[in-house]
Amino acid sequence: MENQTVEKKAATKNGVSRMIFVMLSILLEAALIILMFTSLNKYAEWINIFTRILGLLLVLWIYVDHKTSSLKTPWIMLILSFPIFGVILFLLIGLNGSTRRMSQRYQKIDEMLLPMLPDHEKLLDEMAAKDENAAGIAGYIRKKAGYPVYQNTDVEYYDDAAKGLEAQLHDLAKAEKFIFMEYHAIEDKESWQRVQKVLEARVKAGVEVRVFYDDMGSIGFINTDFVKKMQEAGIHCRVFNPFVPGLNLFLNNRDHRKITVVDGKVGYTGGYNLANEYFNLTHPYGQWKDTGIRIEGEAVRSLSVTFLEMWNAVKEKDKNDTDFESYLPKTDYTAREQGFIQPYADSPMDEEQVGENVYISMANKANRYCYFVTPYLIITDEMNHALGLAAKRGVDVRIITPGIPDKKIVYGVTRSFYNGLVRNGVRIFEWTPGFCHAKMSIADDKMATCGTINLDYRSLYHHFENGCFFYDCKAVADIKADFDSMFPQCREVTEQYKTGRSAVMRMGQLFLRLFAGLL
Repeated sequence: MENQTVEKKAATKNGVSRMIFVMLSILLEAALIILMFTSLNKYAEWINIFTRILGLLLVLWIYVDHKTSSLKTPWIMLILSFPIFGVILFLLIGLNGSTRRMSQRYQKIDEMLLPMLPDHEKLLDEMAAKDENAAGIAGYIRKKAGYPVYQNTDVEYYDDAAKGLEAQLHDLAKAEKFIFMEYHAIEDKESWQRVQKVLEARVKAGVEVRVFYDDMGSIGFINTDFVKKMQEAGIHCRVFNPFVPGLNLFLNNRDHRKITVVDGKVGYTGGYNLANEYFNLTHPYGQWKDTGIRIEGEAVRSLSVTFLEMWNAVKEKDKNDTDFESYLPKTDYTAREQGFIQPYADSPMDEEQVGENVYISMANKANRYCYFVTPYLIITDEMNHALGLAAKRGVDVRIITPGIPDKKIVYGVTRSFYNGLVRNGVRIFEWTPGFCHAKMSIADDKMATCGTINLDYRSLYHHFENGCFFYDCKAVADIKADFDSMFPQCREVTEQYKTGRSAVMRMGQLFLRLFAGLL
């Protein structure tokens, strides 16, 4: 890839020092609270009794909660074993951060935006006439996430993030009205600076440009002065959930979405962020594998709505949009093929795990094969059961994970799930060239997904995510071809994890599983 930079512009300093300060502040606050309760318990027996009763009531509340037992059991064990520490830790991060005020804010904006999407119920009927399994998944997404299925849309698949970036730069340069960009991580170096150069040129041409990024996801790359830098260039910029000192209940929820929209006509999503490692300009974990899709046509409307939701809901005091229609234009595009396309989003502000349920449905509806690729594999009992049951039905279920990890502890937890899966017939492959960051699934050469959603608790339960489900289009065949090219590059570890683990490894992995919900 051509290595262009913005001349004489220093890269924004990262926020690592701020992150360390904030984390130390939070740990200190938590330690002081624990110390206070521990000390009080020594001097007043009634406080000790109150703490234990509170812990017991909290355990009962967790037990009857509707969440999966995979998330509940570790908290119950921790609170019963260490009441003070367990209760305080659960109140800080175990509540999943869905404060009432934030939930109400997102509900309010969704009530305005989602009705602006077309109904397209007839398309669901057309899908059902072709394939009831695919129509069932699309119907679930429509009913529970609010996003419709479309036709008159073309999807182009990129098996390499660098190819996606080149296509994005080409489309960004043609923008006439507005550009939306929402990413979990932005690094102010060569890859981003190529994007910024195009954005600045479009701003000078009168195009409205908005950039939105997650503070925690980008904190290792840029600091909050990045916002000022963007605004000086005429680019509107907002930060999701700034990482600041204080016992912030919303801190555990991050924006993991990756979206680009150009004029409401062309959109991009996939696994890659806007940082050098995603495009193999740097190699911290061997070769980086990531994928993405380009959408052109009517389905881009859903990507625009997903962006507008976050832009308008994240901060109460921001000056928000009053005219959404100007960003949701009708398209006169005529697609080359008539497949079914359904961009969708998932939010931790409700109790519906759309991302997880789509993946489970892919396994449940598959007849011949179902493949997954994910950088992390930390799954609930429900998903474990669905994958194993599909394999027992005779479906060829395969999962690709990285051969070189980016986080060794998380990698250890990922491997702890192998044994339970392979015992039921699921095959596990590790991609040997390096770190595989792609998030995709495919079943029976008919339907596939591509987006931001990992097979882990954080993506499935804590983060704002987005993806795209598609059926009966060329992109499905392209994804299948990419899977077929990846398997020869993998080492299959299925047999190794059936019987090959030592007792020490098994004990270590079981211990790590207790903390899987926190990773």
